[in-house]
Amino acid sequence: MWHNHIVPFFVENPSMAIFLTLCLGYLVGKLKYKMLTLGTVTSVLLVGVVIGILMPDLKILPPLKMVFFLLFLFAIGYSVGPQFFRSFKKTGLPQVGFAVAMCVVCLVCTWICAKLAHYNAGEAVGLFSGAQTISAVIGVGQETINGLHISEAAKQSMNNVIPVMYAVTYVFGTAGSAWIIAFIGPRLMGGFAKCRQDCIDEEAQMGETLVDQPGYASSLREVPFRCYQVGNDWFGRGKKVSELEAYVLSQGRRLFVDRIRHNGQIIDTPAAGQVIYKGDEVVLSGRRESIIGEESWIGPEVQDPALLNFAIRVAPVMAATKAVDGKTVSELLSMPFMHGVSIREIKRQQSINVPVRENTVIDGGDMITLVGLPYDVETAVKSIGRPVKQTTATDIIYVALGILVGGIIGVLAFNVGSVPVSLTTSGGALIMGLIFGWWHSKRPNYGQVPAAATWIFRDLGLNMFIACVGLECGPHFVQGFQQVGWMLFVWGAIATTVPLIIGILMARYLFKFRPGTALGCVAGARTTTAALGAVEESLHSNVPAMGYAVTYAVGNTLLILFGVVMVILFA
Repeated sequence: MWHNHIVPFFVENPSMAIFLTLCLGYLVGKLKYKMLTLGTVTSVLLVGVVIGILMPDLKILPPLKMVFFLLFLFAIGYSVGPQFFRSFKKTGLPQVGFAVAMCVVCLVCTWICAKLAHYNAGEAVGLFSGAQTISAVIGVGQETINGLHISEAAKQSMNNVIPVMYAVTYVFGTAGSAWIIAFIGPRLMGGFAKCRQDCIDEEAQMGETLVDQPGYASSLREVPFRCYQVGNDWFGRGKKVSELEAYVLSQGRRLFVDRIRHNGQIIDTPAAGQVIYKGDEVVLSGRRESIIGEESWIGPEVQDPALLNFAIRVAPVMAATKAVDGKTVSELLSMPFMHGVSIREIKRQQSINVPVRENTVIDGGDMITLVGLPYDVETAVKSIGRPVKQTTATDIIYVALGILVGGIIGVLAFNVGSVPVSLTTSGGALIMGLIFGWWHSKRPNYGQVPAAATWIFRDLGLNMFIACVGLECGPHFVQGFQQVGWMLFVWGAIATTVPLIIGILMARYLFKFRPGTALGCVAGARTTTAALGAVEESLHSNVPAMGYAVTYAVGNTLLILFGVVMVILFA
């Protein structure tokens, strides 16, 4: 039945084979034992290889594979573009310099390993992509190899061995990186106790936490609205709204009076001069740590559904004005236009949660979620930047134009000796993604690609491409593995470990980063999110995230482009 019905169905409908690969690959990718997991990309590749072996007559159209890969690369550039260009300002230059140095170390160490192992260009690219966990290098390397002046048989052989090398080395590349950065890194910097204490000190220097508990979860806490009945003698014959807000601010708390019930009448959006009397009910808003406990001096908390039931505005705004770019959270909150407005969260690169602390610096392109009464929030939005359209629609014209222009630029080539050198269409799509993402951060109303759409382009686009690669190389996988031998495990472990050890020492002792930030920089430059989570857990701190964003933007771009360099070095 298998050979008579099922296999012919998938051979005649290769798109169904791709979706079968994705389904099984994502399923396998969810399996986890302690810290060990294959991850989605490797699982999809291995499932594709198995299906390719079982269905050797399956044919995948090359354009189909490249369409998904170009969408993936554009989305990568689009998401990190604002931070990439922002990092070249003075304050980000040390982390940029480290990321560049780290990427060069990764390239050189992998090149040395490949030379010692007598690998060809395809094997070197596969080793680089797996050991440094940069999956996009597979496509970039294959496209560069296809442009070499060598026989088609040689190109095919090199392209087929790349996913073999990647699949074998990626597992240690991911799990090993997380273990080395999270558990070896602190020991190289004086031990866990010293590193954890330094993170505590750094958090203290960043300022008081703006939520009730320090740590990563802090930026995700909501802004509450609570109702109290005024009963304290401090109010005497009445206090103005401005006097109450000024008093709590002098006590280190930032609260706002949003509504008042006086003699049974509700006063919406009370003016600064509105007087509050004993017996009135007031609705206060602010960050959770500011509002908890206030009933001890204002009066008892009461449940007044009518008073508490009113519309508030939750608005994401992109920081895009000089008034806020480079300012700390504390400086932003002290500005007049922020009266009545609280910050719920700050996101960088669409997905990285930045700790909401007094001394956290806001970068252009950051997404700040504001909470407050509609008028107050709208006033703040105009001064901070531009409101983000609340839409699920993607500007397809913008995406398609970016990929088209990048592809045209990418095919332009020049020769270095006898070797043709170009960005390739892949590199062009990545570069234009960076530029278009940066432009969108300056003009948020143009080129809208919602975070959910970016995730689809990045995750599904990459895994569709990887599924095609696995299905294509399946029939040649066993032969390719026999060609490189079991020493590939050893070379992969060396190519992963050595750059990380060098990077950790370089970050701490050459660039003089503090331990938590140094380990975050290493994780970012190597674009390993798993390592960031592991090091935050091992240090009991979210300080490493402060070194991750800039280095991730630079590292993600350079490591992908270094796939071209690796081919040139062996060509």
